[in-house]
Amino acid sequence: MEASQSPTVDRQILNPESNANSIASVGPLWPTVDGPLGLSEADAVTYARRFYKFGFALLPWLWAINCFYFWPVLRHRRSFPQIRRYVLGSAIGLTAFTILLCSWALTFAIGGESLFGTSWNQLVMYNLADKWGLTGWN
Repeated sequence: MEASQSPTVDRQILNPESNANSIASVGPLWPTVDGPLGLSEADAVTYARRFYKFGFALLPWLWAINCFYFWPVLRHRRSFPQIRRYVLGSAIGLTAFTILLCSWALTFAIGGESLFGTSWNQLVMYNLADKWGLTGWN
């Protein structure tokens, strides 16, 4: 049995590109994470474009969905170039939004009144809600 397998193994070692069944050498077959159950390539371009554009309407969670759903496109550089530009743009937009949101939250959490001075009381939401009577903390 070893003698019959060794010529095949030797050919694969000498010429690794001869193995046409390797998925890694081909790249993704489908643009979505759900594989053959997902969208066709034409529909995928439409959805990726919509998610990308609507992400600019202050809906960055759509960028996150776009990155997750089209993960095979984002992972493999040379696959589905029409879809890739929208998914890559969504990934960049999501990263920028996350950095801005975290820096804003950390600025308020760490800086607080020592950073903003007397205007701090007008910036915090719990004081605003209390001022308008929305808390019920009488």
